[in-house]
Parts: sequence; C-alpha cells; structure tokens
Amino acid sequence: MVDGFYGRLLKIDLTNKKYSIVPIKDEIFLKYLGGKGLASYFLYKLNPGGVDPLSPANCLIFATGPVTGSIIWGSCRYGVFTKSPQTGFYSESYAGGKVPEAIDSTGFDAIVITGKIDRPSVLEIHPKGAVFHDARDIWGLDTFETEDTVNKLFGQKAQDKDKCGSVVIGPAAENLVRFAVIQNNYWHSAGRTGVGTVMGSKKLKAIIFKGDKRRSLFDKEKVIKLSKQIALEGKDSPSVRTYKSWGTPSMVKIMNKAKAFPTKYWSEGFYDKWPNISAEALHKQCSVKPHACPKCFIACGRRTTVLNGRHAGLKLEGPEYETIYAFGGICMIDSIEEIAYLNDICDRMGMDTITAGNLCGFTIEAARNKKIDFKIDYGDVDAIADLLEKIAKRKDIGDILAGGIRHAAKEWDMEDIAVHVKGLDLPGYDPRVLKGCGLAFATSDRGACHLRATFHNPELTGLIDPEIIQGKAKLFVDFEDRLTLFDALILCRFYRDLYPWKRIGQIINAITGLNGDKTCLQKSAAEISNIVRKFNIREGLKPEDENLPQRLYKELLKTGHSIKEKELKAMLKDYYNIRGWDKPYSRSL
Repeated sequence: MVDGFYGRLLKIDLTNKKYSIVPIKDEIFLKYLGGKGLASYFLYKLNPGGVDPLSPANCLIFATGPVTGSIIWGSCRYGVFTKSPQTGFYSESYAGGKVPEAIDSTGFDAIVITGKIDRPSVLEIHPKGAVFHDARDIWGLDTFETEDTVNKLFGQKAQDKDKCGSVVIGPAAENLVRFAVIQNNYWHSAGRTGVGTVMGSKKLKAIIFKGDKRRSLFDKEKVIKLSKQIALEGKDSPSVRTYKSWGTPSMVKIMNKAKAFPTKYWSEGFYDKWPNISAEALHKQCSVKPHACPKCFIACGRRTTVLNGRHAGLKLEGPEYETIYAFGGICMIDSIEEIAYLNDICDRMGMDTITAGNLCGFTIEAARNKKIDFKIDYGDVDAIADLLEKIAKRKDIGDILAGGIRHAAKEWDMEDIAVHVKGLDLPGYDPRVLKGCGLAFATSDRGACHLRATFHNPELTGLIDPEIIQGKAKLFVDFEDRLTLFDALILCRFYRDLYPWKRIGQIINAITGLNGDKTCLQKSAAEISNIVRKFNIREGLKPEDENLPQRLYKELLKTGHSIKEKELKAMLKDYYNIRGWDKPYSRSL
C-alpha cells in the first residue's frame, strides 16, 4: 500500500441499509492520487450516465486527501463530489473546520453513498462501517440546531483518542432547493453546486464521523521539517499578513479599485458605498477576532459579533468577500451589519450565499422590468430577507427561485439578463475587467468558479495583464494544474502563494514517497482533468456551455471595459490545445 492512503473505500447503500468495505488498488492512487482525483474516478465509474441528480442512483462521495490528519499546514479540508442538481454537470465542493480530521479518522480514502433511505436519518460512520439512526424528530431544524442535536445524541466517542464531528443540512436541502449546502462547525460550508440538495434527496439530515485512524507517512521527519520551513516562510508573506489582519473582506477594496466589483446585478463594476461594507467597516463596527482551522497559521476567518443596531448580539463567522459582493454589490446593501444578518439567514437555512445573493438581485431586476408582481428593490434588506426565507421554504415566488437561475430566467422570460455559466451564478470578479477570469468561468468543471484556478490573483497582482489574450491560457493551465493537485491532496486555497510547484512536489514525496517532479505532477493533474472532462461530456456538455453570458459581451462597463466573444474563443482554442483536447467534446479524450 502506498503511504499516505488507507486503501479502503466505504460503499453505503441507503435503500437497503447496507454497507461494504472495498480495497482500493495502488494503481488508482498512482494515477489519480486522492481527494478530487480519487473521488472523480469513482464518480465516473459508479454513476450511471445521464442520471437525474436527485435520483437515488446519484452518488454522494465524501473524500479526504493524503495530507489530512498530518501536520502539513492548510490540510484540514474535506471534499464532497456528486452530479450537481444546480448545473447537471460535475460537482465538487470543499470545507474546512474541525470536522475534516474526524472524517479522515474513520480510515477511508473515500465514502460513496447511494440510494435513498425510507425516513429522515442520521448516518454514523466509523472505521468498521456504518450505523443508521432515525432523525424524524430533527427534520426541519436549522443547521445550527441540527449540529448541536446530532452531536449531543450521537457524538459519544468510543475512546478519548477518537475524533468525532458531523456534517448537516438545513431546511433548504430538505426542500430540495437546488443550491443547498452541507455545513459543519456552524459556519463552514461545502457551499456551491447543491451538494446539500443531493444529501437532502437521500433523506440524510446529518452524517456523524468518528474514529481513531491515522494515515501512514513515507518520511515523517521530512514532513516535520517541511512544516517548520513553511511556517517560517509564511510569517513574512504579504498575503498571510493580509488574510490574518483583514480576512477575505479585504477584497472589497481591491475589487472596487480595479473597477471589477459586480454591482446592481452585473450592470456596474463599482459600488460607490463600498467603504460601508469593507473589511475596515467590519472591524470598526463589529467585534472581530481572527479564527483559524486546525493546522493553519493564516487565520482568515472572522469571528464576528454585531455590536449595534437591530442585529446587536448576532454572532457568525464572516461575512466572507463572496457574501459581501453578492448582497452588498449585486443587491446594493450598504451596511455590513445587514449583510451579516442575511449571511446568518443563509447559514441557518443552508443555502449558498453567492447564488442566493445573485437570485435576489435577479428578482429585483425582474420586479423593475415588470416581469413579476413582487415588491422588492435594491437595498431593501427586509424584502431580501423575506425572499431568502421564501426560497428556503419553496413558498410563493421562492419556489421558482429554488430551481436556480436558469429555471427562474426561463419562467420569467429573462434569459437575456441572467448571468451564469452552466447554471452556476458567477462569483465576485467581473470578466469584462479580468479577462482570464472569463476563461476560468467558461472552462470550470462545475460552472462559473473562481477557486479552481484562482486566476483573479495573477491578474490583480500584475503577474499578467488582465487585457492580454494571447498566451494567457498557458499561465492559466499552469495555475489550474497546480490547484488541481491542491484538491487531490485537499489543501486550503489560501496556501497557494506558499506552495509553488516545488513545494507541492516536496509535500507529495514526503507524505507518499511518490515522485514530486513537476512533469510527473502535471501528468497526474492532467489525468484528473481528463476524467472529469469525460464525466461532463457523458452528461451532455456542449460548446455553448463553455461560454459567458451574452449580456456580458454586449454591455460595456462605465469604465469602457469589455470582453468580446472572439477573445474568449481565442483563449478557449489555446486552452484546448494545451490540454491536448483536439476534439474538446469527444468522449475519447
């Protein structure tokens, strides 16, 4: 068995309340590593082609990576993989907190859940298999109440050395809202593409993990040495200092200065009231304490308590930049405390804040254009809060929005206004300014996503000119490949500046003993990209899916920034060539 892996897969059949433990061959790890690579292999192998995402046959896969449980910084993460009910394509979502190490302690590289249980249930997973518990009494509780109850009822440890933790869903997932999340440790979310919806469709209210297993390390002394070196180098890193001091809300100022802060549902790239929703406003007007996941010295989390106003006493972790952009920019709410309030509603209901905020902005446009009879407008916090509740409960107009942006746009005849890629609402980076982000959004496996390559980073820092088209795909692929390995190991994105290719190779070699040469690593990344691509093609991926909304080509920002469809096509052509996809929509990649 290759070091760094357990060599075990747990397969759970909810319909028949059975499970089996299956060995995983070394050759699979050698080709795909763990985390995203391993889970994608099993998703492609086990999921029926064309399966309805809410069908019992759709797999829900939890995975940790070979670094999980080690002292490598940024390693406390887990991933969830399935076919997305929001997009109909490949779905991946990641979360941190304390729970990842509990998932890993069960001693499985991946856990594949299929079927649908006959009543609301809690699934308990331990090193020897699984136990099924009735959860009818907690069906309907919000995410915080659910986590507290589940941990109290089922969180007893067999021994003191055991780790234990749970992941849960809220009312939105129970009601099959297409963009529901899976949450843990209150505020950590596997947030995008509707992984919580799939869990809700299987009638799983929560999963609790407990165990005492640890992965073997190829070179323990080298791992210790690397960890010390990374901490020493990291303490002087500008990005570490920024995240530790201000968290992700620091991006509000950066994006507005770049004139790429999506505002008024994508009609503008600058919000004149951004200082009211900035990191400085958050820290000045609220009590904020930096908070870190285990095995992290960056501490990007903001443990926030609202001090004044009608939400005084509200506690949460956040708001993060993407939530601030979605409600502050897209919906033009100019109070950080009110954004925190809306963030809390989404957390308790269990909904992705990027999609939720964008849908609220889209609804405002629908009301303004007389497409719907609903009283709501930009900056109207109470109307937006009411709409979020309606969406989570699928009540009235919320039932349409619960189907996601494509569904709502079609129902209201507003497909020319809707902003999404593959049915996934865009994050807070305007591709009319950051053109590499346009390539990232168009090509991302899971729909519009800023995290698969974090390509806004090199464009904002001057590593590459945002306006450049020629040659941009080459740097993009380099970023995407390296961060694909982040997801195979399952490392936090915010260590990207500290883990260049050489460092990633050193980590992989120390943990697993495998070759850490860049050429070998790029080959592994390509194998992962290829199998995910094959999955999406099998599910119907077409050229028109890898495009930006036509609206963004037609509408210039006030600054004159624009992106042309021919520019994206030029970048796509280069991208496909570099990937070796001479026929990018062929199943025989």
